[in-house]
Amino acid sequence: MKATIKQREHYTFFLPIQTRWADNDLYGHVNNVTYYSYFDTAANALLIQEADFDPKYSPMIGLVVNSNCQFNQELSYPEIIEVGVAIESMGNSSLSYDLAIFKRNSDTAAAQGNFVHVFVDRETRKSTPIPVEMRDALSRFVVT
Repeated sequence: MKATIKQREHYTFFLPIQTRWADNDLYGHVNNVTYYSYFDTAANALLIQEADFDPKYSPMIGLVVNSNCQFNQELSYPEIIEVGVAIESMGNSSLSYDLAIFKRNSDTAAAQGNFVHVFVDRETRKSTPIPVEMRDALSRFVVT
């Protein structure tokens, strides 16, 4: 059973991404694995731009432990897409994202999915709580 197709109004953070020549596969559309790259880029952009997260130097890092994607419509090069990001839930050390990819000037998701980061200590790789400052900065992106 297919999930309900997401609409643009559900999201408050958007990252525009230019598709690349290399994103297309032999079938003339963006290859399915590339959608996950778009999700990863947008989720991390939210952390960097809105919560001042520095993935290069922070003592904690977010590891992806789960992801999925539903493909609703083909994308291809050249196209500028917008990835919408919302936070479904914030755990002690995890963030669950709700993501959707929109074609420019479209309110209906071409693809949609979920993505879960578990934050761990960079050195020990043991889970670590999300700092209060990060929680506060991201709270406005939590959807119910």
